[in-house]
Amino acid sequence: MSKTIDSSADQRFTSRLGLIMSALGIAVGTGNIWRFPRIAAQSGGDTGAGAFLIAWLIFLFLWSIPLIIAEYASGRKHRSSVIGTFIKSMGSRFTWIGSFVAFVPLAITFFYSVVVGWCIYYFIYMATHSLPDNFESAMSVWNNYQASVWPVITHIAAVFIGALVIWKGIKSIEKVNKFLIPSLLLIVVICVIRAITLPGAGAGLAYLFRPDLSQLGDPKIWLDALTQNAWDTGAGWGLFLTYAAYMKKEHGAVSNAFLTGIGNNTVSLLAGIMIFGTVFAVLKNEMGMNDAQVLEIMKSSGPASTGLTFIWMPQLFNRMFGGGILSILFFLGLTFAGFSSLIAMLELPARVMVDTGMKRNRAILLIVVVVILFGIPSARSLNFLSNQDFVWGVGLMISGALIAAMIIKQGPEHIRAELNLSGDDRKLGRWWHYIIKWFIPVAAGVLLIWWLAQSFVPGEWFNPFSQFSFMTCIFQWSVVLAILIIFNRRITRLFI
Repeated sequence: MSKTIDSSADQRFTSRLGLIMSALGIAVGTGNIWRFPRIAAQSGGDTGAGAFLIAWLIFLFLWSIPLIIAEYASGRKHRSSVIGTFIKSMGSRFTWIGSFVAFVPLAITFFYSVVVGWCIYYFIYMATHSLPDNFESAMSVWNNYQASVWPVITHIAAVFIGALVIWKGIKSIEKVNKFLIPSLLLIVVICVIRAITLPGAGAGLAYLFRPDLSQLGDPKIWLDALTQNAWDTGAGWGLFLTYAAYMKKEHGAVSNAFLTGIGNNTVSLLAGIMIFGTVFAVLKNEMGMNDAQVLEIMKSSGPASTGLTFIWMPQLFNRMFGGGILSILFFLGLTFAGFSSLIAMLELPARVMVDTGMKRNRAILLIVVVVILFGIPSARSLNFLSNQDFVWGVGLMISGALIAAMIIKQGPEHIRAELNLSGDDRKLGRWWHYIIKWFIPVAAGVLLIWWLAQSFVPGEWFNPFSQFSFMTCIFQWSVVLAILIIFNRRITRLFI
């Protein structure tokens, strides 16, 4: 069925270690370091955030790992891009579904590369300037950067560096991730050790892990936990499916899915320990703030959710011994995390183009041009970036449900039987069948309704140009879906 003629499409991961490092590269991104601690703080009660952690861990096994297994199984079986896999799995009538799943992470790439650019800038700034010592100077650094042409330049730089990594296919991706992920983990461990040795850090760790079990009766805790786990792991994006096309048959889909999901959540917990320990140690122990004031700073997202990471963390590093070196390591780690995910985001559309018969170098150049051009609005406007983050972040829930629908169309029991034929892999139980067929579609529907309900701003919900309105999601999704449905046959012919 596939028109793939580029030899890069026939490459395979050289080792299981290379596969795991690359898969962790998908899962471990900026969301682990700058999103997870903020969401944990926002979801915490008066006494602690442990209830959120319980719900978050439950959804690791009820949402993320089952979807990662589905992506690994589908990609390894069909050896195609996201769109090609949907055509083979569901038939040409449903090409538009696979196209939508492929488009969602591409739309996220348009602004994610901008965020990676922020990380690059702050890493260079921390290495060449003194740290800001108060809120005003920290805001000045941020505002001066945003008011300049630098966000566009760093966005372009991020895209070009990512393109160079994927230029030669999975072999170069594997080599880079074998460096990025261990380096990132080392940086995180160093920062964690420094954080927990700060006077007063224990109060932050106690709050992070102390459970208020009464919170488990609040639906919002469960919904926040599901949202964060989907962001944390990258499950349902189609990124694992893309990498799985390069898996060897002996690379187990089930065991690797567990390693990927658990490894990712471990990094998030380490990031939480680092951030909570540092923030409580400095703000509470040194500056005399109470718990409520400390948590308010952690909860406040700031412009485009940058408050804690880009505005407060540099100030906190300035107040501790060795903070200058630690700030450089922190933003270097954040940059590595951003790139490991950006690489996968660029590979997904590149593989789609290769599957149509396009040469890999031409496909990558096309993707570079498209991502740069469509990313410029987010580089120039934080409001536009926040809107795209909102719209396509919710779209990820739809994407996850559509991947589950692909498995349901083929028959979860049939897919499970195929996976269990692999003698070297963990056996997959019937629990996966029920989660894919029933839980994920229901959870995605509930989550979607909840997100949209939050966007019902009186007098604004019907305005498609309002930043966080109900209609801005419906309008943008509808435009993309209408185009994909209208051109369904033409898109299909590119892959047949």
